[in-house]
Amino acid sequence: MKIQKTKLKGCFILEPAKLGDSRGYFFESFNELTFNDLTGVNTHFVQDNQSYSTKGVLRGLHAQAGVHAQAKLVRVLQGKVIDVAVDARAASPTFGQHIAVELSEENNLQLFVPRGFLHGFVVLSETATFFYKCDNFYNKESEYGVKFDDPALGIDWVIPANEMLVSDKDQVLPAFEEVFGRRIG
Repeated sequence: MKIQKTKLKGCFILEPAKLGDSRGYFFESFNELTFNDLTGVNTHFVQDNQSYSTKGVLRGLHAQAGVHAQAKLVRVLQGKVIDVAVDARAASPTFGQHIAVELSEENNLQLFVPRGFLHGFVVLSETATFFYKCDNFYNKESEYGVKFDDPALGIDWVIPANEMLVSDKDQVLPAFEEVFGRRIG
């Protein structure tokens, strides 16, 4: 497995070593010991989640706060998405900055999103099956979010906003500055 650091501290792109022949392929998608050794992050996942969405569906930007914060390891089993992680750690030098990574069934890339980050994705293919591991259990009372199209974040979702399918809940999320009480930068 190859680990690539991103501009956001603690956020990594993982690329598994894929072995293939005439029968198909095999790869180890996650190994806790290898992950901890290569990243220096000691994490233990306790919950797996999966979603299925159609083209243009945008889910995000979401997080859980406080003791219920979650780190996530995300990947696409089928299809293609743009996956976005936003650093929402108040003391971080990259507070308010984001990365966007294309994840697909072809590239098999995974993104590790640390605790304290907002996360979201938009589906680029006709359909996509999205899978992620969490290091903390879901807690409805601690969930929060930020509006996906907040101009202060400047995220390029690739798909025009008028072609996105966004839940009513995600449409009314507040701006980044409203949630964190300060401007980015």
